[in-house]
Parts: sequence; C-alpha cells; structure tokens
Amino acid sequence: MSGTVSGTPTSVRVLDLGADWPAGSSGATTALSGISFADADAAGPDEAGRKQGRKDAGPVVAQTPAKAGKATGKGRSGSRGERSRPAREAYVPSRGWAGPGGGRVGYLDPPTMWRATSVQACGLWPFAAGSGAPMSGVPLGQHMFTGATVCGDPLSWFTRARYISNPSLFMLGMPGLGKSTLINRMLIGLSATGVVPLVLGDLKPDYADTVRALGGQVISIGRGVGGINVLDPGAMGAAADRIGGEAGQALAAETHGRVLNMVAALITIVRGRPMDDHEQSVLSVCLHHLRERTPKGRTLLLPDLLRVLDEGPARVRAVTLDRGDDARYRDAVDPLHRSLLGILDGPLGGTFASETSTHINPDATAVCIDISRIGEADTQLTAAAMLAAWSDGLGTVAASHALADAGLAPRRWFFTVLDELWRPLRAASGIVDRIDALTRLNRSLGLGDAKITHTLKDAEALGTDSDRAKARGFVERAGMVVVAGLPRAEMEDLGRVVGLSQREIELVSSWSSPPGWASTGADEEPPGRGRFLIKVGGRPGIPIKVAITDTERGLHDTNTRWASNGYAEARAAERAAAEAAVLANGPGPGLAELGPAVDLSRPVVDLSAQAPGWPV
Repeated sequence: MSGTVSGTPTSVRVLDLGADWPAGSSGATTALSGISFADADAAGPDEAGRKQGRKDAGPVVAQTPAKAGKATGKGRSGSRGERSRPAREAYVPSRGWAGPGGGRVGYLDPPTMWRATSVQACGLWPFAAGSGAPMSGVPLGQHMFTGATVCGDPLSWFTRARYISNPSLFMLGMPGLGKSTLINRMLIGLSATGVVPLVLGDLKPDYADTVRALGGQVISIGRGVGGINVLDPGAMGAAADRIGGEAGQALAAETHGRVLNMVAALITIVRGRPMDDHEQSVLSVCLHHLRERTPKGRTLLLPDLLRVLDEGPARVRAVTLDRGDDARYRDAVDPLHRSLLGILDGPLGGTFASETSTHINPDATAVCIDISRIGEADTQLTAAAMLAAWSDGLGTVAASHALADAGLAPRRWFFTVLDELWRPLRAASGIVDRIDALTRLNRSLGLGDAKITHTLKDAEALGTDSDRAKARGFVERAGMVVVAGLPRAEMEDLGRVVGLSQREIELVSSWSSPPGWASTGADEEPPGRGRFLIKVGGRPGIPIKVAITDTERGLHDTNTRWASNGYAEARAAERAAAEAAVLANGPGPGLAELGPAVDLSRPVVDLSAQAPGWPV
C-alpha cells in the first residue's frame, strides 16, 4: 500500500497475519505450494490503484520455484535491471502474496463453519446463523430472534409438512394480545388454498367481517334475528337423497342420530341433567314415526313432536310398556312432554321452534354462525345455540365427505374455529362432550380445528370432575399449542402439560407485563401484543411477532366500543370498503402480502398440491 509521509513517497507493506508463524506451520505443503510470480513488478495495481513496475513489463506467469529462480537471475538483471529483494516485497499484489508458496488466488474460500453446544461456544453468542424456521402453511410473522419468516397452520403442518399427527390448535393468552387476529390470518390464508373456514358460534363477533370479505356466508342466530330448526336434516338429508342406495340409507341413519342427539341436548339444557334411557327410546320412535308419515319436502318442527306424544300411536306406546293402560303411558311420557313444552314456551322457543332462517350453503367459501346477539347472561340460549351451530356445521362437513366418497362432489377440507372456549364450556356439559369428540375424531372427519381460551384455569371452573378432565385433555391432544402473554404461575402450570423450558416460561411471562408508567398511552401497544410462542411436542418453541396489514386491521377491531362517537361508524365504513375491494378485485394490497392473488369464487382446490407462490 503506497502513501506519502512528509511529502516523500513511500511504500508500506500491509499487515501480514502470518508473519510471525515459523516456516512449515501449515504442513509440508499447502494448496499454494510450488507457485510463485515470475515478475512481481507486473503483478498489477496496488491498493491505491496505481500500476506497479515498468509499463513494458510482461504478463505475470505462475511458474515452479526453479523457473522462477531463473527469471529473477542474471538474465533478468541484464535486460531490465534487478530490483532489491526488500523493494520486491514492499507491496502486496492485489490477489495473493509474492514469494515461495504465494501466487495469485482466483477464489477466496469461505470461512469454515463449526457447530457446538451453547456451553462450548458460549462466548460466540449470538450465533451467526440460527435454525431454520418452518415454511409450510400460512405466513404468520417473523421469528423474533432470527427475523426469518415463519409459516404454519394445523392443516398444512398435518398434510404437507407432517410436523404434527393431529390437525388441531389450542391457543392460550391474556385478553387483548391478538389471539383472534392470528386465527383471522389463518382463515384468510387457508381460504386462499381452498380450505373452508367454519366459525360455528362467533360470540363477539370476531370473524364475521372476515368471512364476508372472503365471499362467505354469515348466519345470525338469536331472538328476533334468526333461528335453527333442530329437526331439520339439513345438508346431510339432502346428500342422503342424492346418493341413494345403501350409502344413502347409511347417511340417512346418521342424520336421524344427529337430530336425536340435538333434541336430547336441548332437553338436557332445560332440565339441567341428562335424559333417561327410556325417554331417548320414546323420542327416537317419535322421530321415525314423524318422518315416515310426513310428505316429501315438508320439514318437521318441534310442535309436530308434541302432537305425536299427545296422540300416542301404537308404535310409541309399545316402547313405553304401557300394556294398553293409558295411565301408564302418560306417566312414561309426561316428563318428556313437559321438557319439550319448556323448550317451546321457555327462553329457547323463539329460536328453535320454527323453520331454519338460513341454511348453511355447502358450496360457500367460508361460513360464520354469528350468535353475538345473545346476551352474556343468557347461558341457556348460548349453550343451545352453540350446540345447534356445531350440529348443523358438522352435519354439513359429513355431507360433503359423503358426496365426495360417492364421486358426486370434489373433496373439500374444513377448518373450524371455537373462540372464547370458556363461555360455551360453562354453559352446558354437552358442549364439553361435543368438543371432546371433535378433538379425537377430527382426522377422520377431514377437518382441522382451533380452540382459543385465556388460561388453563378455565377448565377448572367446570361443574364436574369428568368435564374438567375432558377439558384438560384438549391441550394434551392438540397438535399445535400457541401461547400469547400469560402470568408466570400459569406458564409453569402449562409447562407441566406441554413441556416448556425455563427460558420459554420467562419469555412468555414478560409479554403479559403492562407497559411502563412513563408511557404516553396514545398509540402505544401492550408489550406482548402480536407475540406468540408456537410449541409442537417436545421441540423448542418458535417465538414469532405478527404485524397485521391495513386490510386485516380494517376487518378486525375488537375495541370499537371504547372509542369516541363516530369512530365505530368510521371503522364500519372502512370494513365495508375492504370487503368491497376484496370481492371486486380478489385479495387487496393487505391480503396480497399473505400470498398470491387467487380466485376466491373457486371454492375447491387440492391442498395436497402446493398452491402457486406459497412456501412448502
């Protein structure tokens, strides 16, 4: 490297990192052994960009040491003159070093990478490269430590990546940290790949606007808003008639069992205890009798069931063992009769006594059953609406698979969402059994599910030990467990179920802390909002940070009632504009960040094949 000291040109050799090493330290030979410069003067420009040596110097030729010695001997000194050895070594060529074992280097090898434990390499932390993040499924956010994009959802990790053996997700976290926002993102991404989201009982609602924006169907249930006829066979009945034959008869028998269980669940809610066994037999015979004698195309109603009990046909009397005694018959059916009257004339009558207001469309791209109009204190109606919504929705799933098995429709996969799990769990014990069956059979049903609640203590508030044990099993059987901010005591309880390290417990616990006292509070978010830890089995957790798009923010805001007058109306206008943009042009600027633009009107896509532009 050339420079100027006190106005006098000088040449200073740059630092030679190997200058103090004795000869042969690298072994007898190296990769550059036997190579030298024929003419170091013609090696090229120096570090300052100036040409070294004479202008007429010949090209540099790599030679063996013997030939190099001849080139630097008498023959060379006679033609050009000989430069002293210190002068030759006064600079460094642009590529490589002069002298024996030196020469031009055409390629600089990358540094060697080593792997070590945190104990062996603790002084090198943070490491230069972290472990790879999963890239199969819906883009969720960025890894908090490496910045890598993290993708995932229960269906993709079950079908494509094979990370989990059960397509289910269980999410816990304190209120207001973005749990439903993350599930909304999964709904959007899965819908783009052809999966049908089913929100069977939206309690706030959190998902109705998103389903509308996806071109799906929103059904409202509540007093004066809409109702469900629990005797209506729905999509399963229509599919059984279309399939016909033995397969159709089998599906019709399954439809009968679903209707029977739904009526029994309503009676259980009204009574506060399960039905007796002989009452279920009477109820089953009454349903068979009604279906056989009802004209084709006419739907049964609960008042029709009461009429059959009043008439007491011979087929029904035979089940009660009345032996021709009308008094014995009345004693056997009167409790059932009173319970049905309690449904019709009580708090549930206006919702379940008439025709279904809106049937689920089997070809919808997404479905949301909105029960947010039901009051918080009306636990009976909430439980009944949840049970009816799940019965109708899962009946639609069964009908879809039956048609696909018969070759009459393409195969479709479904993703169910049950948010605010604590509320339906406390409403009735029948809900616990329904969700428990779903978590065990969802693989055979062809659907994934996401259950969301606040803490594990929600399960401890259930009425019976049996229900509490079933609810605790939801977390143990979940393929994915996603945790938002939770207190340390709650995290330690969860760690005994899913296996959390001490570092993971400390990390998630820090997300539940409120902001500092010096915060202004204007646009400041809680420290843990948008931060989640994804746990799968015994693997280390994946901490992610979710940043939502403007479109998602316009579709999902759970704090509109805490804003000043006019804010809620403005947000509603923004949501309407976002829905219109999505329906008109496909995914807009915000949704496009989650994946490529797709035709949302095309409901069926083979998820087993990679969707274009989506990571696998």
